[in-house]
Amino acid sequence: MFFIIVNFTLSGALFVIAILTFKKVSTPAEVVFASLPFLFALHQFTQGFVWLGMYGLIGPRPLELAEGIFVFYAQGLLQFLIPLSLWLIEPEGIRRKLIGILMVTGAVLTAYTLYGLAIEPTSVYIKNHILVYVNNWTDVHWIGVLYVLTTCGALLLSRSIAIQLFGLLNLIFLILVYFFIPYGLTSIWCLYAAAVSVLLYFYFVERRIAFLQVLKKKEVDFNTKLEKELTTLKNRYPKLREKWQKRL
Repeated sequence: MFFIIVNFTLSGALFVIAILTFKKVSTPAEVVFASLPFLFALHQFTQGFVWLGMYGLIGPRPLELAEGIFVFYAQGLLQFLIPLSLWLIEPEGIRRKLIGILMVTGAVLTAYTLYGLAIEPTSVYIKNHILVYVNNWTDVHWIGVLYVLTTCGALLLSRSIAIQLFGLLNLIFLILVYFFIPYGLTSIWCLYAAAVSVLLYFYFVERRIAFLQVLKKKEVDFNTKLEKELTTLKNRYPKLREKWQKRL
């Protein structure tokens, strides 16, 4: 029952963070990346229902639906969604090109894994109080390597320190889980990734400050140019200036 409370509590907290994050969005390109805390919140909310189903508190059909949503997002979409969201916000340069390569790789991997998840049933059971998701299609080493490369690798390539830290913390925890609790890799890592996604809010705070500073500078530059042009016109056409002043 402990993880039921954890999943639903974390989901509620992330919904609040998601709202705050969306408020800090400055450009349309940031929307996909800003949606990650919201999607993680939904993901943990879904896993809460998986736990309810495992304890017999909901029927088999809702449990099957919750299992499917959780696995499709965790194993089928993240490897494309994360590099895509980063590619959209990364400035032009070598980092963006490398993230673009990972995005294409993630797209191919997503198509492959989603097909496998659709035709190969996923089994879920509890081991040592941890949810275990098993799918023979995705449970192979080369898929795991590409998954880590496209998710954590893309995060580490970002220029933002907050995003790099998010990627590094995820990579370290993933390695620890792989060696000590390999059977709980999907459920435990996704829980952890959702928790540390709070760091993404600080990225958007940083971006919002930079965006407002740029707007302020543009406003100052515009006012300076406007003042210069008005001064030039007044000096060039003194009679027109007098008529204008009389009207005022």
